[in-house]
Amino acid sequence: MRIEIPTLVKWAGGKKQLLNQFDKFFPKKIDRYIEPFLGGGAVAFYIIKRFHPKNVFLSDINEELVNAYKAVQLNVPELIEALSLLAKKHSKEFYYKIRAQDPQKLSDVDRAARLIYLNKTCFNGLYRVNSEGKFNVPIGEHKHLQIVDTKDLMEINHLLKHAIIKTMPFEKVLDFAKKGDFIYLDPPYYPLKEGKSFTKYHKGDFSKIDQERLKSIFDKLTKRGCKAMLSNSDAPFIRDLYKEYSIQIVQARRMINCDATKRGKINEVVVTNYKPIYQKTLID
Repeated sequence: MRIEIPTLVKWAGGKKQLLNQFDKFFPKKIDRYIEPFLGGGAVAFYIIKRFHPKNVFLSDINEELVNAYKAVQLNVPELIEALSLLAKKHSKEFYYKIRAQDPQKLSDVDRAARLIYLNKTCFNGLYRVNSEGKFNVPIGEHKHLQIVDTKDLMEINHLLKHAIIKTMPFEKVLDFAKKGDFIYLDPPYYPLKEGKSFTKYHKGDFSKIDQERLKSIFDKLTKRGCKAMLSNSDAPFIRDLYKEYSIQIVQARRMINCDATKRGKINEVVVTNYKPIYQKTLID
């Protein structure tokens, strides 16, 4: 049986394209799963579908994103209705009207519908905010636009039915992690060129110091007896930071670039604190 993965939002650095390569690195059995950089959720959806963990703890620092997941989890019929209304009114003028809204003044469902609508209709599905935390991506040109994907929304609702989903910094993973748990860490990547950052998901940047703080968390998870797996750029700094652990290479396509010719393959690293058991892939 091959596993199909639903999509809620397109997210820079999303891992759906890498699941086929990741599959061989996952533990053979997962009873408790924790992911503190949820992003597009592809890894979480796959883990839930394949391994059926008894407990799932998901989090992200992006409040808008977490609210969208919780809306799908708790209010999917209302979300589909709100999103359908936005889809019917879609136009360039309407897009910028919705983009200008203050999400804090919306209901949780309308706030989630706004995020999904903007993600589906903005330029290249790029989530980016300015220094004030305001979404600032222009409208995109789409030949085949599907704003409401009821099938995927209903499936995600089912997958997240018993998950705990929170907005919180990655350090809080230590509040949940226990011996034997599997934790997947997918932070904003360290830039391959100094001074460059891929995009801005949150009004605060993820700095070199943050990468070092995350390494400290990785060490603590290891000492606690957790199985931890981390993704990052294939940068000398990252390789040196995790040199005492197992480092594997995967190849990713650059999915978000204004120049389509620069969306080629690039090496990324997968770090594990355990020896991977190579398994048959079930990705579709």
